Amino acid sequence: MSTTDQANEAVERLEFADRGLVERPGFDRRAFLRRTALTGAAVGGVSSLLSACGSSASSSSGASSVFGSAPTYKFTVVNHVTTNPFFVPTQYGIADACKLLGCSYQWTGSESSNVNQMVNAVNTAVASGVDGIAVALIDLHAFNEPVEKALAAGIPVVSYNADAATNKRLSYIGQDLFLAGEKMGEKIVAAVPSGEVAIFIATPGSANLQPRIEGAISAIKASGKPITVHTVATGAAVPGELSAIEAYWVGHPNTKGMYAVDGGDTESLAKVMQKNGLAAKGVKAGGFDLTENTQKLLKEGNIEFTIDQQPYLQGFLPIVQLFQWHDSGSLTGPAEVDTGLKFLNKESVLPYVESKSRYEGTSAEAKVIAVKAGAPA
Repeated sequence: MSTTDQANEAVERLEFADRGLVERPGFDRRAFLRRTALTGAAVGGVSSLLSACGSSASSSSGASSVFGSAPTYKFTVVNHVTTNPFFVPTQYGIADACKLLGCSYQWTGSESSNVNQMVNAVNTAVASGVDGIAVALIDLHAFNEPVEKALAAGIPVVSYNADAATNKRLSYIGQDLFLAGEKMGEKIVAAVPSGEVAIFIATPGSANLQPRIEGAISAIKASGKPITVHTVATGAAVPGELSAIEAYWVGHPNTKGMYAVDGGDTESLAKVMQKNGLAAKGVKAGGFDLTENTQKLLKEGNIEFTIDQQPYLQGFLPIVQLFQWHDSGSLTGPAEVDTGLKFLNKESVLPYVESKSRYEGTSAEAKVIAVKAGAPA
């Protein structure tokens, strides 16, 4: 095999390993990999590249030594905001689990929380006979019938990131959303003794966000403090979220606190706080999730906290559960998993800022991250 052919083979293997992963806008993964492989070929590095990236067969062989020989299962993961930066680590988690277990997957759904598009994606997956489905149940009722059809067809279904109490999915992997909102509400009460508070939400009524805002309002009311809460819808697109938050502040300059219940709004809120120097003016702020920009803006003190819910696990664990459902003959696999509620401030976010990893969606590189000296993250 020629050097160029070896390089091309390396590219194809790398692309297969991360198949289905949506990279950041403007990043041409194929062009990057081809340049990297050809550069490696020029210096005689293709053999090590091939060895490092492995192949689907080697991954499957590793899994078979633990779980026994299994087919190459095909899974569909249905999401409500497929291009949102929050779900970059989720997609890495999916890709890593599939590589580990020798599976393949499709990442699909909607870019704008369009429930009909998501339902269609589930129905399409069922019709095509996939081996399992993971879906963010952002609507309390719309997914009931499609999920029941999948289960009737012998296709296991788990939910992640958002759940619906009446849905017959086999398990939920994600945060306790109402509790997370309550805990944020307690933070708001501690920071703002009285006055007006704004809580921003991308899509009101969506089952992945509405429980949080309801939990926050419940905690504020329970405190008995004279706080007036304004709920502000911003839309699912990040640029629109930024504009909506900026416009709200301009129109309500006496607001004492501004908070967000989703990752896009939290990043946008932190940017508005930075642009207008609001932290120095005594305006309190906080939110959810850990986009790379949110990490940096929190470190700078533009917001007081953000909440980590481990999005990587929300991709990794559904694949593992679906795989084990098949591999065990449905005897094991699906299990309720609370992926956590972890408050981070400008000091405790430092390990996140200093470490670039697939776990936080800040690097595509697979690597071990050493625990920093002192208290772990």
